[in-house]
Amino acid sequence: MKWIKASLVAAAALAAAGGAQAAGVGLRAGTTGVGGDVGFRLMPTLSARLGYSGLSFSRDIDVTDVEYDGTLRLSNINLLLDFSPLPGPFRITGGFIFNDNKIDVTGRPTGGTYTLNGQAYPAAAIGSLSGTVKSGNSAAPYLGIGYGNVAGLGVNFYFDLGVMFQGTPGASLSATCGSAVPASVCSQIQRDVAAEQSRLQDQISGFKYYPVANIGVTIGF
Repeated sequence: MKWIKASLVAAAALAAAGGAQAAGVGLRAGTTGVGGDVGFRLMPTLSARLGYSGLSFSRDIDVTDVEYDGTLRLSNINLLLDFSPLPGPFRITGGFIFNDNKIDVTGRPTGGTYTLNGQAYPAAAIGSLSGTVKSGNSAAPYLGIGYGNVAGLGVNFYFDLGVMFQGTPGASLSATCGSAVPASVCSQIQRDVAAEQSRLQDQISGFKYYPVANIGVTIGF
């Protein structure tokens, strides 16, 4: 993808800029997943870092009349600048998080039926019901505060606390009909699935801001 190429070019530029400066690596975990950072000191009060984090886990989702098996898949490349306005480890951080965060959902019948748009269908009437909820911005601005610098000398602790401006998430949902379902009923199922998608979209439309909280350990040299 274009943003991956851009990140690699940026990493090379950072490496060149930080060749004669302090540098370090960090390992961290938090709300963006498990991963790490490479950091470079650009000037006494400013550092740059490039990192990646990812994670996948499953949970039940029940935001409409349909119950879903959901799998959250996190994949984030961060390109950040750390500014320390005062002597010490406190800093202000800004930049971009290039993400492919999404939730894959698979509907499951409740009591042997699916309820779509207020209409109950036998489980056999729907072959499959699945979809995806994705972040609105694949290149999401980030702003936060933190403690500790990846480019600091020695072994250090660091954390980040901020917000990723991911935009309005988008929901897509599709279904297949059972083999014995008449065409007219299948058409109605598709209309009700479209209505269910709209309801799901309404439920998630307010989640424009993704909280970021990460903690880790750095080794600088």
